[in-house]
Amino acid sequence: MSRIQTRFEYLHAQGRTALIPFITAGDPSPAVTLELMHRMVAAGADLIELGVPFSDPIADGPVIQRATERALAQGVSLRDVLGIVRRFRETDSETPVVLMGYLNPIEVMGNAAFAEAAREAGLDGALIVDVPPEESHELVDAIKAQGLDLVYLLAPTSDAARIEAIAEVASGFVYYVSVKGVTGANTLDIDEVSAKLDAIRARIALPVGVGFGIRDAATAAQVARVADAVIVGSALVGRIETLAEQGQATRIPTVIGDFLGELRAAIDATDNGGQHG
Repeated sequence: MSRIQTRFEYLHAQGRTALIPFITAGDPSPAVTLELMHRMVAAGADLIELGVPFSDPIADGPVIQRATERALAQGVSLRDVLGIVRRFRETDSETPVVLMGYLNPIEVMGNAAFAEAAREAGLDGALIVDVPPEESHELVDAIKAQGLDLVYLLAPTSDAARIEAIAEVASGFVYYVSVKGVTGANTLDIDEVSAKLDAIRARIALPVGVGFGIRDAATAAQVARVADAVIVGSALVGRIETLAEQGQATRIPTVIGDFLGELRAAIDATDNGGQHG
């Protein structure tokens, strides 16, 4: 059983919804990323998504694109990101970590070599945003051979056939993009989200996390009432950017930790947190 599955089963038994923060690895520096990962866990993060810097992040909005640019300017590579995960594992052997990124850096390394290096670093899974299920069999085979999970995105436009195709290959959890557009969009219709989650759960037995449009404690609480996980990214990365620009990078772990603590409290206060599907 993977760390991801173990964590979701534990949370379900506790009647709690998972909180999954996303940050771009290496922004504003690898050292800050490592410290921030530990601070996020202390603030109540159940899983962590680490974005891999890539030169053409087509699925990301301006906030995360700029974070990627800052990390790339420091030469942060896929191997560097795995190195951060390895150092994180020196003192945290329980919190699942998922890489979120694009196929090109993995292809450069090679599917099998990436999967082996990821397992050795202590990674638990990957979400590769530009790999459709019908073209992912080699990557799926390589990753699953190492006991890792491959997470997939679903969108408001995903039809029954697409959901069923992803059900064939996904593991760990699935990530539902709650609004149309790139990361950072902020128009969230919770009734539409709830209806779509019902359609997804009719075909996929995995936990469903919801991201995009979650910007504060109120929206996190809304999503927690219908989802198995609340995923927050741009709201964190935007705060990191502001502090870095102000020359206050040392405050990033504290500020992000405090913000996540607010989200955690709001999620835990929902009437039916974790009891979904």
